[in-house]
Amino acid sequence: MGATKVEFRLRMLINMIIIILGFWSPWIEAWGIGRRISLLEWLALELSRSGVVSFAMATPVVIVAGALVAAIAAVLRVWGSAYLGPTTVQHAQMLAGSLMADGPYRYVRNPLYLGLWFMFAAMAFMMPPTGALFTMVFGTIFLLRLTLGEEAFLTGQFGEPYKAYLRAVPRLMPRLHSSLPRSNAKPHWLSAAISEINPIGLFLILTVLSWSYDNLLMLKALVVTFGISLVVRALQGKSNNVDS
Repeated sequence: MGATKVEFRLRMLINMIIIILGFWSPWIEAWGIGRRISLLEWLALELSRSGVVSFAMATPVVIVAGALVAAIAAVLRVWGSAYLGPTTVQHAQMLAGSLMADGPYRYVRNPLYLGLWFMFAAMAFMMPPTGALFTMVFGTIFLLRLTLGEEAFLTGQFGEPYKAYLRAVPRLMPRLHSSLPRSNAKPHWLSAAISEINPIGLFLILTVLSWSYDNLLMLKALVVTFGISLVVRALQGKSNNVDS
């Protein structure tokens, strides 16, 4: 079942609630479910205990894995935004301008939602294990609802051309090759990079600050990055209003 218009309009708030609950994990103190330890640290301990890698290598392996997940998120978000445009990405309502079959949209129908899923996964490394599980389960469910809701909306707007696109391009598992013709859309890389400060910042946090082994520092940096992204979003909104 697809998301309602209210869910779509409040998608940013709902995603924030899911992420905050994942970091907070109130059930740990309330019911004793789980441990107050980051998933990054927990995974490193489990890897070393299982003998898969040595204790000295366990943490670097997990840090690199987290950074790679964050890198995928940043690439998908910036790439998708560059072709779709920050205005459409951030709009509170579902929009139907024209069919997009260029950039990442030739290989996967929902690169932005897929990128957001990888953002959830990257942030999960900083959450308690039970919080990470909560975020991934409920985040995945909500993103699937958003995806189904948008697809139903666009099918109603475009009809058969969009149905053909649905048949040609997978929903969330990208293809390595595409037979679709390019639309000759011009990507706007700078505006996309500015609008996607959040995933870029998340990548830098996991790439650089993880080596400090200070989860609180990483959380503070994540909050600062999110605050900056809100300011940028507001400024872009004002700029779009002036241009229009």
